[in-house]
Amino acid sequence: MPFYPQCDKRLNVNHNLKEREYVILLGNDCRVRHYHSRLKQQVIEFMIQLEVYIRGEWRAVVRYDTAHGFAHRDTFHGDGITEKTPLFVGDYNSTLTFAELDLHSNWELYRERFLKEG
Repeated sequence: MPFYPQCDKRLNVNHNLKEREYVILLGNDCRVRHYHSRLKQQVIEFMIQLEVYIRGEWRAVVRYDTAHGFAHRDTFHGDGITEKTPLFVGDYNSTLTFAELDLHSNWELYRERFLKEG
């Protein structure tokens, strides 16, 4: 079962729907979890999340996704506050590319901010 909560493969009757999920390790205590589904070349939903390993558990730091019916960024703070920011980058393909580039370019900054706030 994918780690993206809105996706349930048991309901996938469209054989043209392709799903992909994987984890990329960054440093000793960071990772990016990635999920997307697409029809042909068009992304129809995605979730890409930066996580940091703290006190025995993986904690979300920044997440880009299409939950709630629109593309947005959730920024999690060490003090428990979460900010939701709508994204207007283009279609989901462009937004997913933007999200991947942002997390892979800035993960160390996001990690440090999160750890200082916690």
